[in-house]
Amino acid sequence: MLKQMAKTTMPSALKFELTARCSTTRARASILQLPHGTVQTPLFMPVATQGSLKGLTPEQLEATGCRLCLNNTYHLGLRPGQEVLDTIKGAHALQSWPHNILTDSGGFQMVSLLDLATVTERGVEFLSPHDGTPMLLTPEHSIALQHSIGSDIIMQLDDVIATTSADTERMREAMLRSVRWLDRCIEEHSKPDPMAAVEGQTYASRQNLFCIIQGGLDLEMRRECCEEMVKRGTPGIAIGGLSGGEEKESYCKVVKACTEMLPEGKPRYVMGVGYPEDLIVSVALGADMFDCVWGTRTAIRHPQKARFGNAITSSGVLNLRSSTYATDFTPIDPHCQCPVCRPLDSPAPPLLNSSICPPSYASEGETYTAKGMGITKAYIHHLVAKETVGAHLLTMHNVAWLLALMARAREAVVGDRFPAFVKEFFEEWYQGDRGRYPGWAVEALRGVGVDLLE
Repeated sequence: MLKQMAKTTMPSALKFELTARCSTTRARASILQLPHGTVQTPLFMPVATQGSLKGLTPEQLEATGCRLCLNNTYHLGLRPGQEVLDTIKGAHALQSWPHNILTDSGGFQMVSLLDLATVTERGVEFLSPHDGTPMLLTPEHSIALQHSIGSDIIMQLDDVIATTSADTERMREAMLRSVRWLDRCIEEHSKPDPMAAVEGQTYASRQNLFCIIQGGLDLEMRRECCEEMVKRGTPGIAIGGLSGGEEKESYCKVVKACTEMLPEGKPRYVMGVGYPEDLIVSVALGADMFDCVWGTRTAIRHPQKARFGNAITSSGVLNLRSSTYATDFTPIDPHCQCPVCRPLDSPAPPLLNSSICPPSYASEGETYTAKGMGITKAYIHHLVAKETVGAHLLTMHNVAWLLALMARAREAVVGDRFPAFVKEFFEEWYQGDRGRYPGWAVEALRGVGVDLLE
């Protein structure tokens, strides 16, 4: 059973200004002011699960244009642990990151670590992957951990099951439980904040709680969850439980059904999405914020997976392990303005947009300059099978490329040329071969007024 409640509005520590809408699709552009600075949407957020983005220093991450990255509550709760986080006063200080952080609540670990987790109404009991120690993650504890982390955006604990599950009863149970857990998260988040500048202020004065819509691939269940979540009035709203192996056609239907019901004046975050085609289509369907580990994992070696050495470029993904690139002395992507691709010693480019704050290293003389490194495909090819620096360079490039893609999408929305931008993107990504365009993308975009094959 769910609480019977009227629509309400929670206090928030963000300001969301919708600045432009596409006149054809549902794409939007906005300015999102958060406690650690301003970002603009559409926005991709790199994933620094344990307070580190796969070998990059905070300065290098800043140099990609990132001003909002992810940490994971489950992992930081295990190590370094809440006591350490409280002592240092949060993850910003722990990782020397002066910009915004969003924390996932730990709900996704119900899927990714299912053999280590037991779910009840009380919460989720995990076995630590480090030493097997039991850890009970309740909605209240998840929020308390995120208070200790000090993230600018915190996520409710939700009951997550794979979208590919055929168990409709369990899916509905998870959806309803996620709403009940949101109520418990809100109650915990509404407690007085001992660090508040004004006595009696709650944690909502410095952190923003987002709800997470669940319901699998059942559109009516998703709509029901949207209706209940919106009543709770959280500052932002996420669409969760996707990117779990479902067909892309189903994914698009869920995103479209949800965004059609969500309020215009709040940010919309689709969790776990980072493939370039997915990002562009999801923006067209009305979503604002995205995160994914793919941009880093596709660059970094994994002993069981043959995806080490992949670079994201305007004309698709390049496997730089291939001998084809052994004597290719051109940049990874000649159109990319990241430090890796720019010519050696070329000055740092302008910021991705005018409203984000400058990097912290900008006033520190010569300690770090973000000048171009002039890295070539041949050099990366030489490194990828031998040296970790190859993976680090690719990570910097891939993250910067995804951030720049969303900045370009935003510019297209603001200039009301987003449909043309979408066509240009697919044309370049698939190198002019329309026969390779994925059917799901063609149909989803056609549903919002863009015909890729026209």
